[in-house]
Amino acid sequence: MNTSTRQSADRGDGMSQRPPRALAPDLARGAMLLPIALAHGPLFVTAVEDRPSAIDDAIHFLHMLLVSNHARPMFAFLFGYALVQLMNRRMPHGDWPGARKLLRRRGRWLMAIGLAHVLLLVPLDILAPYGLTALLVAGLLRTKDATLLWSAAVSAVPSVASMGFALWFTMSRGLTSYEAGSVTAGTRDFADLLLARVQGWPYGLFFATLALLPAALLGIWAARRTILEAPSRHRRLLVRTAVAGTAVSLLGSLPAALIQAGLWTAPSTAGLWAASLAQPVAGFCGGIGMTAVVALIAVYASRRRGPLTTAVESLGRRSLTFYLFQSAVFVALFYPYGLDLENDLGLAAAVAVAAGTWLLSIPLADAMRRLNHRGPAEILLRRLTDDSRRTER
Repeated sequence: MNTSTRQSADRGDGMSQRPPRALAPDLARGAMLLPIALAHGPLFVTAVEDRPSAIDDAIHFLHMLLVSNHARPMFAFLFGYALVQLMNRRMPHGDWPGARKLLRRRGRWLMAIGLAHVLLLVPLDILAPYGLTALLVAGLLRTKDATLLWSAAVSAVPSVASMGFALWFTMSRGLTSYEAGSVTAGTRDFADLLLARVQGWPYGLFFATLALLPAALLGIWAARRTILEAPSRHRRLLVRTAVAGTAVSLLGSLPAALIQAGLWTAPSTAGLWAASLAQPVAGFCGGIGMTAVVALIAVYASRRRGPLTTAVESLGRRSLTFYLFQSAVFVALFYPYGLDLENDLGLAAAVAVAAGTWLLSIPLADAMRRLNHRGPAEILLRRLTDDSRRTER
């Protein structure tokens, strides 16, 4: 690759020498930044329970029904899918050792960027768990389908157990998911914040990676069949997955949602455990179901692309940049060294801020597309992990 071609690839979407990217994965990444924002935004305010209202109860209910543990498995699925795509692009001549080294190098740099994200912005991170996941699954990219699916099934057991126990611990003490997961500053001393984040990072990394593994492995399996690159050929599978995943998601999340909204009071011990374990399973099914829904939408959107489709696709292509952008906005608005609104906004206002942040991301990403700019975080990761300059010398 010559210098001008490489610079063009670093700047944006205009890469004429490569086949066009599939719409569905990028559309899904762009859309799913919304539930990520909705899950994270309310964790930054302390006034969640100070002014209880019917709208707060409704938000608690909808959060547990549609958001909690839903977006992350979808992103993990897409991440596993992207690993196969990256491997295929980097080994056209069968250079599997080289492709595996690249994936592992990418994983290590994702972990480094994730750690910096935690230390400098917020203790909410999926980048380092993605990086560790890449290190763990890189050796499985060419294994047999049976091994891959068995690995996904086995890893799902501790994944569901850990998330289910965390939810049981929260609900058994009468807490909401926002209270249990709060990342409010609690102090105006940045050194104290930094120390707490350093101490908590390894635990968060371990459990978040555990939660990502099953969906990432399933994404690898799906990528082998090019399900998202050619969704029209897999329409029947996608329809069944969308319907079944959505149904299981809603039914399985309903008990925990009723408890969180205060509509099911004093559940029995067995009922509480059942609700706690069913919800992460439901979230996993919901995340995969949402992926199938977006893939089906992409079948029709690709035939007549409107400006909104193009803009959300542009956001998905720059999902790393705008994931970090969300954190920067939340810090600027809520933390003491920003506007310090964490004690002033209630739950509904925090949700509105999260949705507004996502809406703002769409025109910003589309402006980057028009300027043929890939996105600063994407460019950084590419330059850190791509050794093409060294191999050309």
